[in-house]
Amino acid sequence: MDMNVEKRFAILIDGDNFSSEYVKTILDEISKKGVATYKRIYGDWTKPHLKKWKDILLEYSITPMQQYSYTSGKNATDSAMIIDAMDILYSKSVEGFCLASSDSDFTKLAARLRESGVVVIGMGREQTPRAFVAACDEFKFVDKLLKTDDGGSTPPPAKSEHKEMVKNTQKTAAAPANEKAEPAETSQTSEKTITSTIVALINDNSDDDGYISVSEVGNIIAKRYADFDVRNFGYRKMVPFLESIGLFEIKKVPHGNKDNPNSVTAYIKMKK
Repeated sequence: MDMNVEKRFAILIDGDNFSSEYVKTILDEISKKGVATYKRIYGDWTKPHLKKWKDILLEYSITPMQQYSYTSGKNATDSAMIIDAMDILYSKSVEGFCLASSDSDFTKLAARLRESGVVVIGMGREQTPRAFVAACDEFKFVDKLLKTDDGGSTPPPAKSEHKEMVKNTQKTAAAPANEKAEPAETSQTSEKTITSTIVALINDNSDDDGYISVSEVGNIIAKRYADFDVRNFGYRKMVPFLESIGLFEIKKVPHGNKDNPNSVTAYIKMKK
């Protein structure tokens, strides 16, 4: 494929497990990677909690895919979305997929798509199971991004929509009465883990003066941790995030030209 041609993406949304509040965030993120040639959302549109999607689908030209719930307790939406993903993969009409869900049932799908050489970007809430997060090339916590991009907290989904999302995420059997339920955990890679990785990168890859470029650090961390995004920690850029940690000395080297006179390259090393 011509390197100058934008990657084509299929955006597949699990309507039973995703809030309409996050649609713009998904589309904005994918627009940075390429162009969305498929925009589909799956669900049983006879259910009341999906009515809020109507105006959103029209505004963003997303195609609703009807999937009836044939059996109580079974999510037929997942199967329909997986079948469509494989059909699109075999058509060779895209170079990437965006799987929008917080459901661990899509873990195997993400891994299978990556095995076929396409890019897989996951989108879900912070409570998305770690296995699904790790199976993607990149994973974006939409609730975190929405807060950072809006500069503050955002309104929660409507009660009916939120209730249905939670019900569809909790597919494991309830714990026995004599067992204490485990609290909800976040799948986000911690700042402590990121900091330890940065320190190791500086120790292993720095130049004679102890510096390593910030861009190199960011690229390596993104490859190791699919969910890494400085916006998860409330920052828009890498340098302010690194400064907030307090362990690193940052040097900015100008290398501007007539096309980009303000261009600089940032480097970091451990503080003495």
